[in-house]
Amino acid sequence: MVKKVCCVTGRCGHNYETLFACDVFLLFVFFIKPKVILHSLFCRRILNCSCVFFLHLQLIGSGAAAQVITSQGTHGSYLTMQLGSALGAVFGIFVSRGVSGAQLNVVWSMSLWILGRQPWRKVPLYALSHLLGAFLGAATVYLQYYDAIQVFSGGHLSVAGPNATAGIFCSYPADHLSVWGGIVDQVVATALLLICCLAVEDRRQGLLPDGLAPVLVGALILTIGLSMGSNCGFPLNPARDLGPRLFTFIAGWGEEVFKAGGGWWWVPIVAPFVGGLLGTLIYELLIEVHHPHTPQSPGQESEAVELEEVVVDSGNNR
Repeated sequence: MVKKVCCVTGRCGHNYETLFACDVFLLFVFFIKPKVILHSLFCRRILNCSCVFFLHLQLIGSGAAAQVITSQGTHGSYLTMQLGSALGAVFGIFVSRGVSGAQLNVVWSMSLWILGRQPWRKVPLYALSHLLGAFLGAATVYLQYYDAIQVFSGGHLSVAGPNATAGIFCSYPADHLSVWGGIVDQVVATALLLICCLAVEDRRQGLLPDGLAPVLVGALILTIGLSMGSNCGFPLNPARDLGPRLFTFIAGWGEEVFKAGGGWWWVPIVAPFVGGLLGTLIYELLIEVHHPHTPQSPGQESEAVELEEVVVDSGNNR
């Protein structure tokens, strides 16, 4: 019986499909992969942010909303939509934190710049990557739920009314909400988001077990959604709202996506920046500066402990 020999490893066998897959995989690992790796760390972070925004924040969040709306509540509820958004954030942070530091909200990137933790020129580039990822994510959800959306809407893509579907992708105000009420809503919600995220990242609040921070951020998003979501769906993230809104404008919902709610579209873009700035200032002025000591590295802490032991021993030997 003729045996096929793997061209890379020299291994032989009778399963042609398996050996061919082995050849293709090793060809990728040794010859193609080194060519496609980006050598610029910042470029890798930008690409990572776009990919994660597309795969997790948009696909899971909007997908959960599409499932509930198009099924008229038979396959989910308001709670499952909030869980989708929260879990999408959790897994998005897990996937991206090793490359980009999980900068998945330009408001958070702005906060890091204000705190002097990154240069300002990175902020608009992160924003553009988020916008691209959100746009592509919305397009993917639309393709995935195309049939369901067409059946539910009767073939008419509308922003308002009993068969409205634009809310799957981006936020719109409730009937009772004014523009100024929406601004207050988003400023308060985003300020709370930043205060709690800064607390999670603050080592002087206590070191967290590895992997717990993304879960806490997801729990925070779920908490905000359950307590502050009825007014306008708690956008919190400018790119998460603008990217899908641009897609729906192109895909058939038309200019009504910018006219609805008395010209609501700019509120979830501008107000989160105000709230993020407010939350950052509140945390820095009311919490950060009042820590009793500056953070120490593990090496510094061990040195301090050893020095203290030396001092105590010296005192006891007198």
